[in-house]
Amino acid sequence: MNQNNAGRTALLALLAVFLIAGTFSGGVLIGRMIPAQTKEETSELDRLFEPFWETWQYVQEGFINQPVDDNKLMQGAIKGMLESLDEKHTSYMDPEEYKEINAPLDGSYEGIGAYVDVSGEWLTIISPMPDSPAEEKGLRPGDEVIKVNGEDVSGIDPAIVLRSVKGPAGTDVTLTIRRPETNEELEFTITRQEIKLESVVGEMLEENIAYVYVSTFGNNTADELRKTLKTLLEQNPDGLILDLRYNSGGYVDAAVDVMSEFIAEGVVLIEQEGSGEETTYEAKPGGLATTIPLVVLVNEGTASAAEITAGAIQDYERGILVGTTTYGKGSVQAFIPLKNDQGAVRITIAKWLTPKGRLINEIGLTPDVEVILTDADIEAEIDAQLEKAIEILRQAE
Repeated sequence: MNQNNAGRTALLALLAVFLIAGTFSGGVLIGRMIPAQTKEETSELDRLFEPFWETWQYVQEGFINQPVDDNKLMQGAIKGMLESLDEKHTSYMDPEEYKEINAPLDGSYEGIGAYVDVSGEWLTIISPMPDSPAEEKGLRPGDEVIKVNGEDVSGIDPAIVLRSVKGPAGTDVTLTIRRPETNEELEFTITRQEIKLESVVGEMLEENIAYVYVSTFGNNTADELRKTLKTLLEQNPDGLILDLRYNSGGYVDAAVDVMSEFIAEGVVLIEQEGSGEETTYEAKPGGLATTIPLVVLVNEGTASAAEITAGAIQDYERGILVGTTTYGKGSVQAFIPLKNDQGAVRITIAKWLTPKGRLINEIGLTPDVEVILTDADIEAEIDAQLEKAIEILRQAE
């Protein structure tokens, strides 16, 4: 088989691939298969793709810089096709990008310690992780990375930029960021560390209030949360604070398990496809904290599965949301591995709605009680949002 035919065969194989994927944050499902084409449909596709193959042939025969990398051409074609849909969460991931995004949400990695969004024009900070180098240096949700080590990254795929930000513990990386609310450019030199991804941390506060911080929705989050709740509830707290600030999401199944600890019964999540068809998710029985007075802390770094959780609690009036408006990531992506180890495509297939049918995507959740952390609060290490949550629970006694 010659090189041209091999490239064409590879691309056609990708167009006819069986689509299989698992569940991921903000979210993802699914295993799907492209339906078989009739002879008429196949003939129509052949006619549709004639200009593509003409172009392919012209490049193979006449492009000045030979030989041409067929694999790169094929990947570029897929990337361009998905970009033409003009939906920021629909994209192509090359094999390395897919490997990175498939990394577990539990465990550890080496880097600056920040949850990021790679779906837009810039690598964007969703939230720095607590006690991470990114947080200590002052990175904030919404910061856009415009330079890495002094090199302009405009026009470069944010997923590729992310690779430059990661690196061995003990090494430095200098990030120039643009802060959208002020449009100022700031430079941070950050020493990378090993980042341990503990998804649940709990403690009893002095006011006899239980405090639980959930940083992500990973494979072990539900078990960690249940264990933490059991330990705290044995101490008979008067109320409970669930902190979802800077939680960028995770696995949908984990979110349902977490919601089920606080909501006794009923629909906790609605998935709505483009056709209007809806799938509902129900709370699982046996939750440990379905009656204790509850406050949920949220902010602009609360995204995806974390927003789903906070939205369900708000809809059922199970707890009071305190903080600032959340990130607004409420769409469902299928992560679909392609044949021959050619990476994967991420395609938006649905959107999440709260139990009352509220849309989260591009809107976010408005807290019941808004409390904005000022720069003065941050410098003085005053957590006004946490203080407000404690005040609300004291008044409920």
